Amino acid sequence: MPPRFVPLSDVAETLSISASQAYALVRSGELRAIKVGGRGQWRVEVTELESYIQRSYEATASILEEERQREQLKAGGES
Repeated sequence: MPPRFVPLSDVAETLSISASQAYALVRSGELRAIKVGGRGQWRVEVTELESYIQRSYEATASILEEERQREQLKAGGES
């Protein structure tokens, strides 16, 4: 059975970012996580990580669409 929760180091590896960037995602609320154990180590549920990735794809698609629309308006104004 695959693990339900992963440490931030695994999140960082999955997203190809640094551990501090993964922690920043948690601190900002972009990526939900829980603190566990006496030392308060962060864990991210695998489904939350997948949800974050999906939201990132959607946000990127929206940004790209806005850029395309701006380019089309700009090209239309140059005619």
